[in-house]
Amino acid sequence: MAARTASLFKQVPPTDIIDPLPSSSGAFGTPVHPIRRKQISDTTIPSVLPISLPPATLRPLAFRTFTKKHNLTLTSSALQAIADFVGTHCGSGWREEGLAERVLDETAKVWKKSGGGVIVPGEGSDLANVLKNIEGCMVGGRVDHQRALSRQSSLVLEQGVPATAQARPSNLGGDDSRSSLGLTNLELQDSGSDPQSKNPRSWLRVIDAFEQPRFIYNATQKHFEPASKRASLLPDPSRRTAILRDRYQLVHQRLLRNEAFQTSTVAVARSKTLQRSSSEMIIPRQAYKLTPIANMLGRSGSTHVLLGLLGTSPTGDLILSDLTGTIALDLQHARPVPEDGAWFTPGMIVLAEGLYEEGGSNNGLGLAGDGGVGGTIGGKFHVSSVGGPPCERRDVTLGVSDSSKGSNMVAAGGFGWVDFLGVGSEKASGPMMRSHEKKILGRQDRSTHTSGRSRIIIVGEVNLDSAKTLEALKQILGIYAVEPAGQTPMTFVLIGNFTRYAVLSGGGSGGSIEYKEYFDSLASILAEYPTILEDSTFVFIPGDNDPWASAFSAGAAAVLPKRAVPEIFTSRVKRAFANANSEAERSASRSLKGEVIWSTNPSRLTLFGPAQELVVFRDDMSGRLRRKGFRFRPADAPDPVSIDLTRQPGDLRMSVDQQEAHGRKVDRAIENVESALPEPRAREPAHSKIPSELHVARKLVKTVLDQGHLSPFPLTDRPVLWDYGSALNLYPLPTALVLMDPEAPPFALTYEGCHAMNPGAIVVPGKLRVAQWIEYDARTRKGRSREVRF
Repeated sequence: MAARTASLFKQVPPTDIIDPLPSSSGAFGTPVHPIRRKQISDTTIPSVLPISLPPATLRPLAFRTFTKKHNLTLTSSALQAIADFVGTHCGSGWREEGLAERVLDETAKVWKKSGGGVIVPGEGSDLANVLKNIEGCMVGGRVDHQRALSRQSSLVLEQGVPATAQARPSNLGGDDSRSSLGLTNLELQDSGSDPQSKNPRSWLRVIDAFEQPRFIYNATQKHFEPASKRASLLPDPSRRTAILRDRYQLVHQRLLRNEAFQTSTVAVARSKTLQRSSSEMIIPRQAYKLTPIANMLGRSGSTHVLLGLLGTSPTGDLILSDLTGTIALDLQHARPVPEDGAWFTPGMIVLAEGLYEEGGSNNGLGLAGDGGVGGTIGGKFHVSSVGGPPCERRDVTLGVSDSSKGSNMVAAGGFGWVDFLGVGSEKASGPMMRSHEKKILGRQDRSTHTSGRSRIIIVGEVNLDSAKTLEALKQILGIYAVEPAGQTPMTFVLIGNFTRYAVLSGGGSGGSIEYKEYFDSLASILAEYPTILEDSTFVFIPGDNDPWASAFSAGAAAVLPKRAVPEIFTSRVKRAFANANSEAERSASRSLKGEVIWSTNPSRLTLFGPAQELVVFRDDMSGRLRRKGFRFRPADAPDPVSIDLTRQPGDLRMSVDQQEAHGRKVDRAIENVESALPEPRAREPAHSKIPSELHVARKLVKTVLDQGHLSPFPLTDRPVLWDYGSALNLYPLPTALVLMDPEAPPFALTYEGCHAMNPGAIVVPGKLRVAQWIEYDARTRKGRSREVRF
């Protein structure tokens, strides 16, 4: 038997000795386990140039973040400590790059998470430990979440810090911290490291109305808060009034942010009349002031500007209501602003300028004598001009500069930290997402409209129970099926109604069996184009004729939001996509498969997180507006020049020749596709007229976007689920809005930076075998209407 040698005395092979350590004694040799070399990362950490930041300079930003947003109070010593921390770790870019606002916001969140009090003291170790923990997770003046994850298992905190505060920095890279900063859940890796990330479809997200985050505007603290209660289909009756109050407060704060309603701090004498400049443009010389309805008591004969909700009283009279009271309106001499530029119906929030005339009674408007403050105000308000609240551009709402002009992000203002859709906030992930957008889609060139993967095909009123519709859809799919590989549009959006008559209600479209057969016919058509199915995303948006709501509404206006088409009818379509993907896997390896998504009405599509947002809504809105809208008296003669309440001071300009020729004010903002502050234009000939279809489209778009809501109607005319009313808000304005209305003409135009489109019915009425649809290019953020014969 061979002698065994203890493992302690075994000779180590020379090849196993790596970097032997020198020894001062022969009895000690090199350890068996080699010393691991320390890997030095090649990544360069951006340097920060420290500065001396006075507390007085940081005080406005700290007050806005700690006090207004988080309801915390900073002491002088705490402000000094935070100013030193920001100056040291954020450097000279604390204001321009928005670094200080991020650090302050995260500091306030960590402080509240650790159980700190309302007053943040600078003495003691609590604030110092919070700042020290955040310091370990900062790189280049920003909080690095990857570094926080690497420190998660090895972070050692000092004694004396509360247990909740100790747990916070170790989880700084987790979901809680990411949501606190409004970071997106999308993969933020380099687009060149993964072939799948080069496909723009991998950055596409479809958000239905029932999964969208619910935010409520807090008028006291002037910021958005997540809804505290869980949404329910049968909420408390108080939500009935809360949904209207939330709409009013949202429009009210938007109006106060408008320059036309902000009083200048410069002591300059302002004229209260309009003056005419040499360029024949009307320019305002004063800021407007809103008057609460209750404040008009005892001020008979005075002129006011009111903001309120239009409605009808129990006696059938027209009334205007705000949070303080209600008053009867007299529209006998009222003129709309702009003239014939928007619709006004009950349920809309409007601006009204006029004269208050106090009366001795409530004229029977109130029930059980609900007069005075909080009820119906006696007398009448004689309206001279009425208009919608001015719209606010998306970049102004989010507090960022116009990305289309290539400028950087501004540091303050707006609601850029709010993650409205759950894909990341603008200020947290917007710059990175826009950089990915430029790398994948290329630079934006608005002058050209080329083909490629950046296209979204939008088809409306796809009635599957019509043979002509199926032929037209087959012709459209055939156009894109012959395109080269890699140039197929990334998304096809098919919008209902998917039947001409309401199903499950005894109508002409039959019941559930017939409805499933319609989608089976669609599946057979889609199966003929496997190259499209394996490389695109199909999104289906239902209409009022689709189940299950159609079983109760019989095709009338159903409750909003509307759920997706039930899965029981869609099995054959899903099977067609599965077969196409399986064939693609056998032929070539594909990292991203084609998919079909059955979404709600309305629905939102996001591309590259908060960089682009597209809202899709199906409703017969134009017909409802024509039926419910007010009809003002004809303008027999030009009215005296009045103030345009719907425009900013730079926009309150119009040509004198146009006013005399048309007898109305032309809304320049809806004609200008790039800027909300258009430059004065040359006078147009008096005989030039806007085409009727274009005028209807502009009128519809301006009405919807100025209201900031997809259903500006009374709840009796268009029911809304009370807890899901925030899903209908258009605030901030989306990048693009698809308003599918078969009764309105097809259009594609831009208003205040929002590109609005209506594809119309797929089969053009009045034309022989002509199909139409919208082709939206995410690269140029523009859409165009296309037609083809079938």
